[in-house]
Amino acid sequence: MQTIEIEQEIRTFLIDSFLFGKSDELTDTTPLFGNVIDSTGVLQLVVHLQDRFAITVEDDEVNTANLGSVKDAVAFVERKLNR
Repeated sequence: MQTIEIEQEIRTFLIDSFLFGKSDELTDTTPLFGNVIDSTGVLQLVVHLQDRFAITVEDDEVNTANLGSVKDAVAFVERKLNR
């Protein structure tokens, strides 16, 4: 899967699930925690990533370094897929 496909999938999920279709509110570097998603939203994002990309997200991987923005989440998924 290519980077652009991963990005589009994550971006679409976030826009549809949390931003009510308002794509202009989500850039590659918009902080997700507290701005786009809350603690329940983090869980929803993790479940979505696991289901959509067939990866396992460990508890210690749920942090802002890995899921802090769309850019971070894309890089995280790419790392998981390339293992």
